[in-house]
Amino acid sequence: MGTDRGSNASGVARQRFDVADAAPLLIDVRGMVTSWTRDAERLFGYPAAEILGRSVRTLLTPEDGDRVGALAESHRHLGGWSGILAGRHREGRVFKVMVRVVPTREAERLAFGTASPAHWIALVSDATDAPGWDMSRPVLEQMTARSPVGIAIVDTDLRFVWSNEALSRYGGGPAHERVGRRLAEVQPGLDAERIEAQMRMVLTTGEPVLDYEHVGRFRSAPHRETAHAMSFTRLEDDQGRPIGVYYTVVDVSERHRARVRLALLDRAGEQIGRTLDVSRTAQELVDVAVPALADFVTVDLLESVLRGAEPLSLAGAGAWASTGEGSVVLRRTAQQSVNPGVPEAVVEVGGVAAYRAGSPPARALANGRSWCEPTLDPLSEEWATAVPGHRALSMSALGLHSVMIVPVRARGITLGITTFFRRDRQDPFDTVDLGLAEELVGRAAVCVDNARRYTREREAALVLQRSLLPRRLPEQDAAEVAVRYRPADELTGLGGDWYDVIPLSGARLALVVGEVAGHGIDGAAAMGRLRTAVRTLADLDLPPDEVLAHLDDMVAKSARQEGAEPGGGSVQTVGARCLYAVLDPVDGACSLAAAGHFAPALVAPDGAVDFVELPEGPRLGVDGHPFEVLELNLPEGTVIALHTDGLLAESSPDALRRALSFQAAQPPVRQPARPDHQALRQPPQQLAPPAAFLDRLCGSVLDALAPARPIDDVALLLARTRRLSADRVASWELPADPALVAEARKTTARQLGLWGLEDLAFTTELVVSELVTNAIRHAAGPIRLRLILERTLICEVFDGGATAPHLRHPRTTDEGGRGLFLISQFTQRWGTRFLPEGKVIWAEQSLVNPLA
Repeated sequence: MGTDRGSNASGVARQRFDVADAAPLLIDVRGMVTSWTRDAERLFGYPAAEILGRSVRTLLTPEDGDRVGALAESHRHLGGWSGILAGRHREGRVFKVMVRVVPTREAERLAFGTASPAHWIALVSDATDAPGWDMSRPVLEQMTARSPVGIAIVDTDLRFVWSNEALSRYGGGPAHERVGRRLAEVQPGLDAERIEAQMRMVLTTGEPVLDYEHVGRFRSAPHRETAHAMSFTRLEDDQGRPIGVYYTVVDVSERHRARVRLALLDRAGEQIGRTLDVSRTAQELVDVAVPALADFVTVDLLESVLRGAEPLSLAGAGAWASTGEGSVVLRRTAQQSVNPGVPEAVVEVGGVAAYRAGSPPARALANGRSWCEPTLDPLSEEWATAVPGHRALSMSALGLHSVMIVPVRARGITLGITTFFRRDRQDPFDTVDLGLAEELVGRAAVCVDNARRYTREREAALVLQRSLLPRRLPEQDAAEVAVRYRPADELTGLGGDWYDVIPLSGARLALVVGEVAGHGIDGAAAMGRLRTAVRTLADLDLPPDEVLAHLDDMVAKSARQEGAEPGGGSVQTVGARCLYAVLDPVDGACSLAAAGHFAPALVAPDGAVDFVELPEGPRLGVDGHPFEVLELNLPEGTVIALHTDGLLAESSPDALRRALSFQAAQPPVRQPARPDHQALRQPPQQLAPPAAFLDRLCGSVLDALAPARPIDDVALLLARTRRLSADRVASWELPADPALVAEARKTTARQLGLWGLEDLAFTTELVVSELVTNAIRHAAGPIRLRLILERTLICEVFDGGATAPHLRHPRTTDEGGRGLFLISQFTQRWGTRFLPEGKVIWAEQSLVNPLA
């Protein structure tokens, strides 16, 4: 030990307690200093004259001064006391002192039964830079031998030279058997190479390694994986040369498992329930659980859950479908294994998994409680076999030795079961694993139930929406029509897009596309309301701008009446968009009006694509501004493309232009110039269908521009215009002379003879006579008679009047008023169409003579 107290290096020496470094004092029984040395004067700054006869409390802080007497008395029979006290220098500064107080032999003799004076010897040293007590070898050996922490020392060859008893709990035998051996020899199943690499690094660098975590299997617990935190420190001799490594081992398996469980739950929160699909959610559950928790996991759900239907409650468990005698039938929804190809599976995904009544899976399904069997009995493994006819392998043959069954429950209802197996991992499932499995399945169950309920609502909305859309396109000669509808992505929900094809009077055709802002059932219901309103307004034969004006007024009134409450339909209909177009095959006219922005495309017969600059009207129910009509004249064979904005949500107009371009113009399907009498009278479904070319074009455009699951609904309608041939339309100007009504009947009969429709002459002459007579009597201006042969025989009479005739039921005594009544009886339908310059009264007859 160094004793150079005048040197700064003495601080190193003072880190240990040694008599050579201590200042001795003599204290009497009253605590008075009776002997003082130069070492004591150097330590406390008091000369002997100032301290002798004074209390030892003068040398200590008041708190420790009050303690010193009691400590000395309480430790008298123990041979003294040692410890750290707060000393006080003569100059007033406070510093730590290490004190060892022992009684003199005289004091020991007089301590029992005598009151004679006694003295104490106090050895005091400066402990300012000392870490604490100086420990003797016996004390240190007690500390290491009795420590619950495993401790060992290896030499520079990494061979054991010393270890404590606690280390033997980790396997490898007692301490004397370790001496001279390497870690790999002591623990052959351990990854000793990685641990020894840490030791070599510490020997080389001198930097300690703290809390190095090693996960593996020790001899003491080969059936389960354990985790240990190890710290390594280099040992050096007096010259600073490395002589070995001192390391400690602490079992942190529970901490490691808790961390693994938390990480697994975090991963489950991120990866389970990313979609609203029942099967995908179940697969996400098994993907998370393997291999972190189990080696093989299956999910079997009730058939009703996969359909989106409400599952039976536990009270109705007996009503579940069964096969054979009391087998509970489930559907294998997902499975995963640590082995490629899932060789453990006896049922494929999508197949039926049937479990006998009373088996653990059936009980878990019925009572909603988890079941765990850490070690399976091979004699009771029949419950795990699949439906007869499938590959049946016993669990012992598959190597499955431990199982947990956790019911998939949400909102108090059991949806199915999840089964966890262990095969490669030797440690069986325990209660901690069961709790973790229940939490995993519980999280997935909520997602499965949400997906099930979403599936039910989405399917209901799809059924509603599709029932509100046209089931089949009407047969007509104004245009060839092809349509496509693609619902929105499942995360976005259903939209309210719609399309419609409406035959109008005079062989004309209305084309409609539109969309509402809502989603799901509310959006589909709102779409249905608007589509019904548009069809009703179309029956009034109003021009496109008036149709939209009436529709706009209806939406605004509905919103005011319902207060725009959710579910009432007003929220979805206000702000809706609609495009209404009318095609006339007689003269090729096309009238368009829009509520909101639309950019229909026109494909000329030569394949050139252009976009229509359509006047943008206000959205429905927004501001009530008027709508404008765009009048076009389209050549025969022009393709007009109407679509909702979902088509270009992920594309551009240029992409639509490229998709619509085609190299060869396709001739439209036309009726023959002189139609065969019998052919025209065939049912509509037997007439020429739309060309397959247009249908293929519609599908290719949708596939090119919209993904399989678009972010918004897409409605696409393609119509290729036709023209009625001139010999299928006959028109005559008539003067307002009642005498010419007979001439009009004769002219009509001649035209029917040219068309081969002589058997319709009687009823047609009656219709013409009544309509022309009414125009002469009640209207003004020019009168025009027109006959159109389409799929029906259309008779139109134009006049300049602004009033429409009304059907009434005449009394038997009335001389007139039976004209329109008779027309309504002998024709399919009749009506009035208003034009800017007057009106048209029209009637349609079937090509089959009702009187024949």
